[in-house]
Amino acid sequence: MDTYDTADSDEHPVLGRLIKLGLFLLAQGVAVMLVAFVALLVSFGTGWSATAEQASLLQPGEARSGSLLLKEDGVTTEAIRLGTDIDITVSGPTLRARVTQLFRNPTKDWVAATYVYPLATNGAVDTLKMVVGDHVIVGDIKERQQARVIYEQARSAGHKVALTEQERPNVFTNSVANIGPGETVLVQIEYQEPVHQAGDEYSLRVPLVVAPRYNPAPIVQSVDFRKDGSGWGAMTTDPVPDRDHISPPVLDPARNAPVNPTSITVRLKAGFALGEVRSHQHNVKVESPDNTTRIVTLADGAVPADRDFELTWKPAAGMAPSVGLFREHVGDADYLLAFVTPPSAEQATQKPLPREVVFVIDNSGSMGGTSIVQAKASLLYALGRLQPNDRFNVIRFDDTMDVLFPASVPADAAHVGEATSFVSALQARGGTEMVPAMRAALSDKISDSSMVRQVVFLTDGAIGNEQQLFETITAMRGRSRVFMVGIGSAPNTYLMTRAAELGRGAFTHIGSVEQVEERMRGLFAKLENPAVTGLTARFSDARADITPAIIPDVYRDEPLVLAARLDKLAGSLEIKGRVGDRPWSVTLPLQSAAEGKGLSKLWAKRKIGDAEVARTMREMSPEESDKAILALALDHQIVTRVTSLVAVDRTPSRPEGEPLKLSDLPINLPAGWDFERVFGERPQVPTQLRERHADARNQSELRRPTPAAPDAIRLPKTATSAELKMIAGLALLVLALILFVLNRRRRLLTDAA
Repeated sequence: MDTYDTADSDEHPVLGRLIKLGLFLLAQGVAVMLVAFVALLVSFGTGWSATAEQASLLQPGEARSGSLLLKEDGVTTEAIRLGTDIDITVSGPTLRARVTQLFRNPTKDWVAATYVYPLATNGAVDTLKMVVGDHVIVGDIKERQQARVIYEQARSAGHKVALTEQERPNVFTNSVANIGPGETVLVQIEYQEPVHQAGDEYSLRVPLVVAPRYNPAPIVQSVDFRKDGSGWGAMTTDPVPDRDHISPPVLDPARNAPVNPTSITVRLKAGFALGEVRSHQHNVKVESPDNTTRIVTLADGAVPADRDFELTWKPAAGMAPSVGLFREHVGDADYLLAFVTPPSAEQATQKPLPREVVFVIDNSGSMGGTSIVQAKASLLYALGRLQPNDRFNVIRFDDTMDVLFPASVPADAAHVGEATSFVSALQARGGTEMVPAMRAALSDKISDSSMVRQVVFLTDGAIGNEQQLFETITAMRGRSRVFMVGIGSAPNTYLMTRAAELGRGAFTHIGSVEQVEERMRGLFAKLENPAVTGLTARFSDARADITPAIIPDVYRDEPLVLAARLDKLAGSLEIKGRVGDRPWSVTLPLQSAAEGKGLSKLWAKRKIGDAEVARTMREMSPEESDKAILALALDHQIVTRVTSLVAVDRTPSRPEGEPLKLSDLPINLPAGWDFERVFGERPQVPTQLRERHADARNQSELRRPTPAAPDAIRLPKTATSAELKMIAGLALLVLALILFVLNRRRRLLTDAA
């Protein structure tokens, strides 16, 4: 029987290439399928029960908000309960937030719990306290790996211990160990954050739920013989190596009562006479002690953590400050925070430049429910705002992608009508492959330098591979400006703000259909008016370390926000730029700065952001970036991806030999999301909560996925090209086999002749 000879491939390179390509595609398809299959086995093996007799389902009417009931052998017990209280004090340009998480153990077991939760993207977390009875244990900032070791050693030794880690700038985990039967442990963190300003409107946003993320499967980079001669091997990379850390179990709202009840109090001290104060997604009660102060609470009491809390306020008529300058002295340095709003260009003197606008709309499964309605309404509004001298295109994506026109087309009635029909027919489905859509949007096929090129990207940002998106924008942005439009009740604001920053654009959030016209009108005010460009800042007398390092362009009604560390508070700050085609400048005496709070933390947080951006843009190596971030974090005592907060109660708690059960606490599905669009059809078999006994010798158990509630699902429904790759690989191998047979026959005939 003939065997394949490598000499044949050398003599016939096409045959060799076909075989290698076929094996490569086949291996890629098999690898992707194996990854998905193993993930499903993990999910089903740990989270789904085989028979209805093993568990009874908790129906929404059977439990209080925030509780999970388990029925086992006819006995009903409660799982660990979590409640959250958020207290915020706004002091002029900054806010201080205190988040208290209550972990209550109603069971007869000793337990450890891990809870994944969101925080504000720009928040600097600097304080951790653990309260056990009348004991208050204050946490310490440590290098991340060191903090993890301290936590695991304390957990194994039976000490109560809490650990706060950053998984993303807006995603954190709190791990608490050795909560005794019937005990309650409070874990309290605090963070500092700047107030957001747009025109005469000020706002704060408190994210309350981590939306399920679409995490692309590991990528097979190459397939070849192993160097040790042991056969074929595949080299893979994972675009989301920490997927288990950012994917907590999610409750099906059709089968479970909402959990994690949250109460919120905001003490608003604006520093100027206040006008309208509004909450856009929650009913609130507003008290007015005086004309510059408001006390805001939730009118309905504690609410489930299933959507962001957003509060906006405006000054009374004629009371809006155009310049804000604030100072704080810490150690041997002065810190400055400046808010400067450049004047708007006069429309009459500005000739509008023709624009090329590429609209990108996310129609993946996570956009199901009200999100796709908001996104389509927003895009239809935008199409209606296009001018006759504009050009445009529309791209839609899920795990596939369609580009409506081969290249941008004139915004005439026919093309706009075709786009309107295209958008109106969209439905939410599939995975969220955002990177290919961004690549397509940034591909400049016209390259007409006289046109302003803008990309308007509508999405909830629910992906785990943010870094891939940032690198794509950095590499391909060219002359394009990227404007991110966050859709839904819990968008990924970290992705939105960083993508807009790297794309030299702006971020707009639309949380409800009622906000579409108002927020899109504000966005188009930015799109249709010239940006303030060429901005520089110079201190006359003080040596300053300014952030951001590269001052971005700002758009209509947006303030320029600068933070600086100064060796002395003397002289003035001069800011220069161009408004449209006219020069503009302003000089601010530093002695007129008002007292501010927490400015040193905000400066450090923004410097850390600069280091992350420099890493993305390859201006710093990963090692240099990590070193700079670690130094800033330890000096200013804040949590980052390389530092954590850990608090240990040195008094032994759990008796020796008593087992410890581990549980990842579930989260709610964000309001307005469609469960089946994200996770697929609901299984017909009910499920039960399963907990695991912790062996002190196996410390890695804490980081493994753990089902935490009835009908809590981890893995969003995804779609891959594995099947197509396997088919293509097999087809190429069959073709190679045919060529091999024909070639062998030709050689035999030649030899016979």
